Amino acid sequence: MKLIFLYGPPACGKLTVAKSLAALTNYPLFHNHLALDAVTSVFPFGSEPFVRLRSLYWLAMFEEAARQDRSLIFTFAPERTVPDSFIEEARAAVEGHGGKVCFVELQVSPQGQMQRVESPDRKASKKIHSREVLRKFIAGGGADYPPIPADLTIDTEALAPDAAARAIMQALSLAPLPQPHVMYPDPE
Repeated sequence: MKLIFLYGPPACGKLTVAKSLAALTNYPLFHNHLALDAVTSVFPFGSEPFVRLRSLYWLAMFEEAARQDRSLIFTFAPERTVPDSFIEEARAAVEGHGGKVCFVELQVSPQGQMQRVESPDRKASKKIHSREVLRKFIAGGGADYPPIPADLTIDTEALAPDAAARAIMQALSLAPLPQPHVMYPDPE
């Protein structure tokens, strides 16, 4: 089992690259906002219950996927409300069941980030979607997080999403699953 852990700053292309990678590998995509949206439906962003439950949600999914030998793709935006211990906890949850975490850092220049942040799909996904909010987030230390060791680094301005996904596949020796992940299988 491999956990393909894509991370980087807001508007670096995490979800876009992850979708391309999922299409190539047939791996399920467990993106950052699935947990974020579930927990913020009940608790405010950054509150103690939010921080605790979001981490539990992520870690429980990783551990069960590793237990079931089910590779997956995860997107992560490092930011100050995530406990510093999260990366090691994620690694332990996966490796404790024989899996491997592959950390892939996606990079974008500040100028590229500012150009991308206002795309309509970011607003529809309830992500940071304005230059003003992004500036405040960065200036307020929102993106502060301890460094994460990368197994691979991709410049998302140098590579289109499909090319980035192919580069990840090749660098991490990812073999596609024979069947695509189906969220709601047809009844038998």
